[in-house]
Amino acid sequence: MNSYEALYIINPKLEGEALKAVIDKFSQLVAANGGTVDGVEEQGMKKLAYEINYLSEGFYVLMNFTSDPAFPAELERNFKISEDIIRFIVIKKNA
Repeated sequence: MNSYEALYIINPKLEGEALKAVIDKFSQLVAANGGTVDGVEEQGMKKLAYEINYLSEGFYVLMNFTSDPAFPAELERNFKISEDIIRFIVIKKNA
């Protein structure tokens, strides 16, 4: 099991329950694939360095998790197909 950090930016048009649903969806995805979520930090709405799909803001979420080495590729695949995610990055943390 390795430790990972995923930072993803959610579309700012989502609010309230829809925003929580997206965050829970990815946390549950980690748990469903045998990993554990060590922490989810909602960093809030921030201005983007440059416009992405005509959006100048996004809701930042930092998720720390532990999983098998093959799982981050599956997580990235799910980030890519989700229309609610603007950008993402998954990084392996050094032990």
